[in-house]
Amino acid sequence: MPHELMAPLMFGGLVVILLLGYPVAFSLSATGLLFGFIGIEMGLLQPALLQALPERVLGIMANSTLLAIPFFTFMGLILERSGMAEELLDTIGQLFGAIRGGIAYAVVFVGALLAATTGVVAASVIAMGLISLPVMMRYGYSKRLATGVIAASGTLAQIIPPSLVLIILADQMGASVGDLYEGALIPGLTLAGFYALYVLFMSIVKPESAPAMPPEARTLKGGALAWRVATCLVPPVVLIFLVLGTIFLGVATPTEGGAMGASGAILLALMKRKLDWTLMRQAVESTGTMTSFVIFILIGSTVFSLVFRGVDGDLWVERLLSDLPGGALGFLIVVNVMIFLLAFFLDYFEIAFIMVPLLAPVAQKLGIDLVWFGVLLAVNMQTSFLHPPFGFALFYLRSVASKDIKTTDIYWGAVPFVCIQVLMVAIVIAFPGIVTSNVTKASTEVKGSGADELRRQLQLPGAPDAAPAEPGGADAQKKEGDNEDPAAAIDRMLKQQK
Repeated sequence: MPHELMAPLMFGGLVVILLLGYPVAFSLSATGLLFGFIGIEMGLLQPALLQALPERVLGIMANSTLLAIPFFTFMGLILERSGMAEELLDTIGQLFGAIRGGIAYAVVFVGALLAATTGVVAASVIAMGLISLPVMMRYGYSKRLATGVIAASGTLAQIIPPSLVLIILADQMGASVGDLYEGALIPGLTLAGFYALYVLFMSIVKPESAPAMPPEARTLKGGALAWRVATCLVPPVVLIFLVLGTIFLGVATPTEGGAMGASGAILLALMKRKLDWTLMRQAVESTGTMTSFVIFILIGSTVFSLVFRGVDGDLWVERLLSDLPGGALGFLIVVNVMIFLLAFFLDYFEIAFIMVPLLAPVAQKLGIDLVWFGVLLAVNMQTSFLHPPFGFALFYLRSVASKDIKTTDIYWGAVPFVCIQVLMVAIVIAFPGIVTSNVTKASTEVKGSGADELRRQLQLPGAPDAAPAEPGGADAQKKEGDNEDPAAAIDRMLKQQK
């Protein structure tokens, strides 16, 4: 088999295995190992290539950035089970209930607020579906508008910080999580504003689709309503500042911000007298499941990417995308169309782990800012939650919606909001300043990898900042290239042999 065919066949094999329905983590690792052994048997790869796998897995386990995932997941689960969503929806619904589409506006507002506190799509969609959907149906809302606005508002958790997908994108692209959080804030809030504008448009064009709450349903008025709004909004706003404010001000890293957010969520649950052993056990178990899911996919993608780079897959993708007509703009258009189509079949985790490591080097070579590119991909990948027929937000809503709401109503209700998300992608491309103007570039100087830190703690050979060697000793003769990542060193040696 010619060496040039290995990369296309490997990528095609991965697609086939995924379409057969095998778990993503095992599909990635199995494809990587299979083609690695084939390459070794055919003499196209050196056995030393696979010796870099333990080092890479060790680096994943020691990656402190990934600690933010369990922290933010735990925070979201505690808040979701402590009743914060119910209080917010009831209070904001009373506040906006007097105007047409008031409950829909409340859903968008609470969706954005939950996104900034929980960062978990499932929690937001299920909570709003259980609480707001029956109320909207009772007061005569259009089924498609009601289901669409609930599903779309829940997906804001994937673009408004502290989003889990932004953490994954930052890790895969080698960018700063804080920079991606800063860059994604304005596009996320703008998207929420577009959702509200669509509700306004529907309330004007088809008033019967978004009626106001009847007077007898608005039980809170005047000072009582103002007090309820103040007491209901203050805790989540304080928590948002505790997490995002400290990150944006540079006081805390995203991992430290996540830890403070998890602690704050526990305190809020204690204040509401909702914290008990059952809630804690459920939150910890769900957090462990989600974290294990992410880590296993990351290990699988590491196996795949190591072998893919060994067969020059990165160069194949680079040649494929760099030669597109239109330069950087042509690359962006093709990539976004491709991500949009992949989102019909893959969720955001799978896209982030499979496609982003292949696309980021090409984007960097074309001079595209990686933080802006990451936010653009995050906005695009958000559509994976609303794409019929496999959108997860649609499934979450279907699981809690009443039987008189048809699945086709949920699907058609999501279509206008998918179009709004595509419009947001075009706006980010046309006006990159809405992302880059907010970003304070973090220092990219990294002193050692996570694996280096483990070596230092365990006092193993090869750790940086070790005791200086004697002048003229063997260590003094080492070249700078000896400290590079083992996988990169193997890649370099293989390329020299070709």
